[in-house]
Amino acid sequence: MPQLEHIEAIEERLWSAADNLRANSNYASNEYFLPVMGLVFLRHAYSRYLTVKEKIEPNLPSRGGKTRVLTKEDFSRQSAIFLRPKAKFDHLVALPDSEDRARAIIEAMDSIETDYENLRGVLPKGEYQELDNQVLGQLLRTLNPDELKKVSGDVFGRIYEYFLTQFADQKAHDGGEFFTPVSLVSLISHVLDPERGTVLDPACGSGGMFVQSARIVEEHGQSPTERLTFRGLEKNATTIRLAKMNLAVHGLEGDIQKAITYYEDPHELVGKASYVMANPPFNVDEIDADKVKSDPRLPFGLPGVNKKQKVSNGNYIWISYFYSYLSDKGRAGFVMSSQASSAGGTEAKVRQKLVETGDVDAMISIRSNFFYTRTVPCELWFLNRDKPKAHKDKVLMVDARNIYRKVTRKIYDFSPEQQQNLQAIVWLYRGETERYLELVSQYLGKVATEAQDCFELNDETGQTTQPLPDYAEALKALRKILATFLKSQPKTEPQAEVLTALEKETKLFDQDIKQFRKNEQKATRQWKAAPDTNVALLKLTKELEPTAETSRDLIKQTDLIYKLATRLIDTCEKECNAKESDIWVSRDITRARKAADKARHLAIEQLKQVR
Repeated sequence: MPQLEHIEAIEERLWSAADNLRANSNYASNEYFLPVMGLVFLRHAYSRYLTVKEKIEPNLPSRGGKTRVLTKEDFSRQSAIFLRPKAKFDHLVALPDSEDRARAIIEAMDSIETDYENLRGVLPKGEYQELDNQVLGQLLRTLNPDELKKVSGDVFGRIYEYFLTQFADQKAHDGGEFFTPVSLVSLISHVLDPERGTVLDPACGSGGMFVQSARIVEEHGQSPTERLTFRGLEKNATTIRLAKMNLAVHGLEGDIQKAITYYEDPHELVGKASYVMANPPFNVDEIDADKVKSDPRLPFGLPGVNKKQKVSNGNYIWISYFYSYLSDKGRAGFVMSSQASSAGGTEAKVRQKLVETGDVDAMISIRSNFFYTRTVPCELWFLNRDKPKAHKDKVLMVDARNIYRKVTRKIYDFSPEQQQNLQAIVWLYRGETERYLELVSQYLGKVATEAQDCFELNDETGQTTQPLPDYAEALKALRKILATFLKSQPKTEPQAEVLTALEKETKLFDQDIKQFRKNEQKATRQWKAAPDTNVALLKLTKELEPTAETSRDLIKQTDLIYKLATRLIDTCEKECNAKESDIWVSRDITRARKAADKARHLAIEQLKQVR
């Protein structure tokens, strides 16, 4: 299984186990929320601590045969948290039931806050005293499975985000408003493409915009802690704690102030921000017009005011604020209600003034059900105070309402490929043809690589599997177990017709596997030889079509052969009285059948990757 799929499976298992503990206790989601997130934070801190410790210990200086002890500074240089013995996760997991786990966890959190000023008062502590000692023990063990010690990369950062997603779905805190879906944040970040400077989120929630913008810098091979400065505003104190923990779990720091952004601007970043990213509340109608009417962050004037002297709709308050924060080369990307792009009255006049600046860069329409807390559609807006002259009178409009992946019955998101394809549209608009061609080349290379992996696949633990050959062998093993009984049966018996069909399809299957192997080897050679030019990649696409088509056919054949094999077994048992025969060993047949089914699933999943 590819690394990403393996991590996704771990995420689901961890969440399921943690949520089952909650369901079997007396705690509501909002009571369970912060304690769980705090333990995910601790587990990640420990994982990162061990990784960095292993890296830096061999290089520590020695004097007189004694090696210098590890210090907090050693870990800070590696974007990791230094942990004292009482804060190490293994210590907490090993505590017996006779120990007060809540007290031990509080002491662990206290020790981290003592060493890190930016986390003081942030980590959950008192909340653990509300949880049963047994529940805490189970929760600690749940978050410490052996498989997590075998994965690499920012796994716990992903798990932290995954748990935020699930708690948002349960509306465990602030009605779920604290969390913006990762796929939308990721798309905003990639279109914005931050490189260096100050990133401001005036409605920062749990800090997802900061985390994703840091990932963009990492994708470019740079250090986000050296190139980006994070500033945030958030009205909810608990959400600020979540955001600071989210940053810390990813090795980041940021200055997040408690403020009501409509009326307060503690960072004083008007005209100074390199990037503004946000997902503000939609269609707010309770903003005091008198308090904001002379705010310097409203360069286009005040939107409409209702009879209660409230701003009739806060969307253009937010949009104006975002624009005002940008430096003369600044860029903004934010989520906005779809109503904002068509609102009339005074809002339309504000919109006209904004459009006339020439700084509206792009808009992407998103269908409904992308959020856990809102079913309404939305739009992603992008502003650029330094647009090329050729684009000054243009705005890229992308209708992505029919692009989505169904996550649950109620929730949608983008698949990685869908997101990349949307990014590619933006690249082509901006004249970044090389990035587009590189993406196409990656897609074609993936066809060749995934086809190759059908015959030899190395998983994240270093083990090698052979999905298609293994399935073919599993079928042979099943046929071998059945062979003695089948030979004993007359060719006029009911099983004969099914056996003939199975032998015919198996022969075709073996032939097609050999042809697919030849296609795969040819595809790999063609991809390696093709230059990243439009003409060459178009030609390569046509050349790889047989490989993709064969993979589709093999999926159907894989299923068909297994169905025929199981039908043959059923026919023998029901119509040939096989179970009454001494040469029909039901236990061995069941075992071989299950092995073939497992191999079938693995082969089909890998074949799907080729398409």
